[in-house]
Amino acid sequence: MVELKQIVAFVITTNPEATKRFYQDGLGFKFLHDDGFALVFDANGTMLRAGKFKPGQFEPTKYTILGWEVADIGSTVAELKRRGVFFERYDPMPQDKSGIWTAPNGDKVAWFKDPAGNVLSVSQHVPRPSQ
Repeated sequence: MVELKQIVAFVITTNPEATKRFYQDGLGFKFLHDDGFALVFDANGTMLRAGKFKPGQFEPTKYTILGWEVADIGSTVAELKRRGVFFERYDPMPQDKSGIWTAPNGDKVAWFKDPAGNVLSVSQHVPRPSQ
């Protein structure tokens, strides 16, 4: 039997120094080490590997590749902004002044990018009845 355990998350970086500052200082993740291929972070119990590519070898996607669920999106967005994280705006999605979009079902999402242009998000989901 195969048992898949802890997930490992991956992003790409073309600027390791800026990426280290962003994930360590901006998002508050613990930098573990640089193994030569990637910067390795402890993202609150999940290993996050920022693979190192040379400029011109990587083009970020236009969609979210990583996201974190949070208990209070308003205070999370405010704190991340205080740390220098810039939140994206996507027309024609109606986002509030902080950049938070509320889905028709009540879920809330705010998007931001890392130094390589990877789209990341924080979200707060409304409770759903158990199925």
